[in-house]
Amino acid sequence: MSTAPRLTALDALHRSLGATMTDFAGWDMPLRYASERDEHNAVRTRAGLFDLSHMGEITVTGPEAAAFLSYALVGNIATVGNGRARYTMIVQEDGGIVDDLIVYRLGETEYMVVANAGNAQIVLDALTGRVGGFDAEVRDDRDAYALLAVQGPESPAIMKAVTDADLDGLKYYAGLPGTVAGVPALIARTGYTGEDGFELFVAPEHAEQLWRALTEAGAPHGLIPCGLSCRDTLRLEAGMPLYGHELTTALTPFDAGLGRVVKFEKEGDFVGREALKAAAERAETAPPRKLVGLVAEGRRVPRAGFPVVADGKVIGEVTSGAPSPTLGKPIAMAYVDAAFAASGTEGVGVDIRGAHEPYEVVALPFYKRQK
Repeated sequence: MSTAPRLTALDALHRSLGATMTDFAGWDMPLRYASERDEHNAVRTRAGLFDLSHMGEITVTGPEAAAFLSYALVGNIATVGNGRARYTMIVQEDGGIVDDLIVYRLGETEYMVVANAGNAQIVLDALTGRVGGFDAEVRDDRDAYALLAVQGPESPAIMKAVTDADLDGLKYYAGLPGTVAGVPALIARTGYTGEDGFELFVAPEHAEQLWRALTEAGAPHGLIPCGLSCRDTLRLEAGMPLYGHELTTALTPFDAGLGRVVKFEKEGDFVGREALKAAAERAETAPPRKLVGLVAEGRRVPRAGFPVVADGKVIGEVTSGAPSPTLGKPIAMAYVDAAFAASGTEGVGVDIRGAHEPYEVVALPFYKRQK
């Protein structure tokens, strides 16, 4: 028996705007409003407005909240300053990635962990199962927040029209409490598009008021509503991993080329430490497949799961692929054997339904904004 998808606080508004809706991680979410390409280009050149209320917020409080999170996650949460955020991961005992996360420090003893929608319950269960022995509390706050994001080069100007918060002083991966269009919000300078932007955590009952105010303030700047489809092509161009594609329980952070998020030097033990030490050593002595970028020479689009080939042999697998509006060509991320991972490696192709389409190996990301 299938369960009806969950609806965000903005569901009726999305439908009134003519959004094409899709079931994503158990939520009914806007895939696009009109043209995916137009939405993508708006974020790259002007600004886009997203509903990300499907993400999972988990609050951790208590005198030992930092020590607990440093034990439960691979990062050193004790060094996160008040009002700052950190990208990190939660892994299994064997080092396999359960999810990638952002942890916000909201106060002296209060943190918010933001998990991917499809993994939110798994992360909540894992944290709840690991908190024993620490003077800390794990709370499911998924229903306490709606999450809106303004992304793109015009986003600071749009935000300044609706808040008097110190946006100029707000660094990347930082957050501060403020009022946006009369709505109390946690204003975070984070995002998943490769552009400057802000994510706004608000009470669900304030979501529509905030969406309408941002739409009005953004109109002179070319802001348009954007769906999950362009969010995927934006993050792909920016070389950002997506759980279930570039990150899985079959991979450790070192396999994914993200060993830098694992902090062995932090105080105390943490879940997965021994397995991750072994993974780090393997990565040094016998590099696993490496995550690379692929740019098509032709027009055929690679998709997740397609084999990457060279010299008649399979040397890897595509994890994400799509047409790139910015580059004007199909692109992909793929794990390939280390011998074929150098930029410019020749003779690499993708097996697209039996035809070996030629691709150029490039370093990630495909796109980097001008600071």
